[in-house]
Amino acid sequence: MNTKQLYTVIIFSENTVGLLNQITIIFTRRQLNIETLSVSPSAIQGVHKFTITTFAEKDMIDKVVKQIDKRVDILKAYYNTDEDLVHQEIALYKVSAELFMKLKGVEELIRKYNARVLEVNEDCIVLEKSGHYEETQALFLELSRSIGVLQFIRSGRIAITKSKVERLSDMLSAMEKKIQANQ
Repeated sequence: MNTKQLYTVIIFSENTVGLLNQITIIFTRRQLNIETLSVSPSAIQGVHKFTITTFAEKDMIDKVVKQIDKRVDILKAYYNTDEDLVHQEIALYKVSAELFMKLKGVEELIRKYNARVLEVNEDCIVLEKSGHYEETQALFLELSRSIGVLQFIRSGRIAITKSKVERLSDMLSAMEKKIQANQ
């Protein structure tokens, strides 16, 4: 029996208007919820990288990635499990400056969670924490219990593969060799 697990779908494409909408429709039609989404330029000039996480069964994620990969605007799409990736997210926490300064062990708290102080003013303090979901959530829960959190935001996952090169690099290299062989 298939069980749902968290997959990270990585998609390489040119920066095309409306492509994100087309990708999300594929997930929607398969009734898969996108947990996190991050889009940025990749290491290859002119190529953008989408990093999407979703809970799915293996056969379903296979179908989704194959459907995405068939699109003309997509250079390459594939999926990984956490074991194949180095991944992080970033979280920002806004707390009351007055309550934070009264908190016992502020320095220990910052060290314990490896957080950074980004902004300090008379009204609030903004902390930054990067790490896995469990780590950013743990700091959120501790701050919520002790002094309350005024605002909180967490980014989508950013990830790179543990392999030596990106799969897109392999594909582009193979395409280049094929073009050179046909000339």
